[in-house]
Amino acid sequence: MIAEVGLFSLVLAFTLAVAQATVPLYGAAVGDGRLMAFARSSAIGQLLFVAFAFGSLTAAFVVSDFSVSLVAQHSHSAKPLMYKISGVWGNHEGSMLLWVLILAIFGGAVAAFARNLPDTLVARVLAVQGMIGAGFLAFILFTSNPFARLDPAPVNGNGLNPLLQDPGLATHPPFLYLGYVGFSMAFSFAVAALIEGRVDPAWARWVRPWTLAAWAFLTMGIMLGSLWAYYELGWGGWWFWDPVENASLMPWLAGTALLHSAIVVEKRDALKRWTILLAILTFTLSLIGTFLVRSGVISSVHSFASDPARGVFILGLLVATTGGALTLYAIRAPQMKLGNLFAFASRETSLILNNVFLVVTCGAIFIGTFLPLFVQISNGDQLSVGAPVYNFFFVPLAIVLMALMAIGPLLSWKRGNIAAALFRLKVAAVAALGVAAGTLLLQAGWAAIAFAVAAWLLVGSVWVIVERMNLSGGLGAAWARAAGLPRSAWGMVVAHAGVAVCAIGIASMSVWTAETVTLLKAGQAASVAGYEVRLLSVRDEQGPNYTAKVGRFAVSIGGAQIDEMIAEKRVYPNPGSETTEAALRVRPLDVLYVTLGQGHPDGVWTVRMYHHPLVVFIWGGAVIMVLGGLLSLSDRRLRVGAPRRAAA
Repeated sequence: MIAEVGLFSLVLAFTLAVAQATVPLYGAAVGDGRLMAFARSSAIGQLLFVAFAFGSLTAAFVVSDFSVSLVAQHSHSAKPLMYKISGVWGNHEGSMLLWVLILAIFGGAVAAFARNLPDTLVARVLAVQGMIGAGFLAFILFTSNPFARLDPAPVNGNGLNPLLQDPGLATHPPFLYLGYVGFSMAFSFAVAALIEGRVDPAWARWVRPWTLAAWAFLTMGIMLGSLWAYYELGWGGWWFWDPVENASLMPWLAGTALLHSAIVVEKRDALKRWTILLAILTFTLSLIGTFLVRSGVISSVHSFASDPARGVFILGLLVATTGGALTLYAIRAPQMKLGNLFAFASRETSLILNNVFLVVTCGAIFIGTFLPLFVQISNGDQLSVGAPVYNFFFVPLAIVLMALMAIGPLLSWKRGNIAAALFRLKVAAVAALGVAAGTLLLQAGWAAIAFAVAAWLLVGSVWVIVERMNLSGGLGAAWARAAGLPRSAWGMVVAHAGVAVCAIGIASMSVWTAETVTLLKAGQAASVAGYEVRLLSVRDEQGPNYTAKVGRFAVSIGGAQIDEMIAEKRVYPNPGSETTEAALRVRPLDVLYVTLGQGHPDGVWTVRMYHHPLVVFIWGGAVIMVLGGLLSLSDRRLRVGAPRRAAA
């Protein structure tokens, strides 16, 4: 019965979404306050119905109701409770329901908390959110019903994909969707502003916290996905330039550009047309990610579905959403007033350059991701775009961007002095030269440039705060000045420092990774990067819903044992597949990574070992970036919101 109630809740949510997409829009056009107020109540109502539907599906998974087709296909009675719950979104239908739930949460948040925004703007923003919600609820109801029944119900389920039976499934997709769907708020604000025909600093102040929250969530989601792939897939890597990985990186790059361009609109009332366009394109890239995962046009470990009919439906939603917004943009954008003028040497110019490099990088990744598909459609040839191609474009652009990131915050608005800004970065320059020299001595090669630029950015970012503290006036007064700085200033510094830390980890992983692949019997050892790894034993073990070969390894340096590691090769009877559980010895400065491979006659096992210096800096840097975003989000000016607009 709960499945039918959940499905009925989705039907009611769809009905409310259609009403939310039309009634407030008409109310805003005719100035009817009651019709505009319907936007808030319908958004909250839609959230309640979608949340009930999601709770119904979760309940079906928890109690192992195999009369529900989705539960039978993706769960099993022997599966641990955590994976029963996370298995709700470990499939196409459930993940789309999570997608719509998060969309409804953002709409409900606007309805509940955006009290200082003009009623007409709220009505139009929520109407656009209603249009998006109606489209995706229709997609679920007509092509991806999560509550479809099986009759007769099987005795047990097929089980969840073993790769998904991991805590990463509980965290990575929700954070990723919070980022993807969060950018729908920037999109809705942009379309609402185009309908109103007015983009101004107040609009930028309103849209920035939503964009910042989405950016922070997406950063965390990408980081968790990278970490999950690192320890779960057993190949010792953290990024593969997989098409779906690229699909998450592209909206992150566009969203980062949007954050910075919105600052220019807020502070200087400039770049209005460009910022609106970025808001549209950022959410479009999020929708493209949804299309890639579910259309079957690419083969990826991340794919949820390969149904062409579903792909066509999502492609239709993508075309309607983006095409409608771009058509409105083409009509309205020429009517927008140009912003204030500024000199070439100014903070505005530095932020424009920031946008140029981010968007060019995003464009290069887009071409690399879709070019093989276009070639295959046009002439049937198979084309592969691998990591060397992406790195050829990405690395130089990223290095130049990081170099500029340290300079921009030291330039004044409207008119700055580049020479003075560079002189103020003399400490950062010394640090960069020192790091370059040190890494060259360690045979870092080309990566010495990346290390040097990362040091430049890290020290330069911190120097912004040091200057504003004015240490010459005494330590107590300096701390008082630091405490009085806006949290957005602290957030900028922390986020930029996180980029530098992440870059250090990436460069280290690129040039200093050591790998050994060997055959070992119990008692035999092999070496990697000064570590001696000895296979002690391989035993059979029974897990809650799998059997495993468990390898014990002793780790030694200079003949003295320092640790013991456990690696597993698991076999899941349901659905009948194998996974590799890597053994990790994690330290702040390095990670030793060991996997147990194929067994051979006479007790011989394939063993693969990696040594990754500073790899934890990659994920640590991402966490620092998220903290920077949260610091900025906690700024009182963003929490309170912008004042109401002056009369036009």
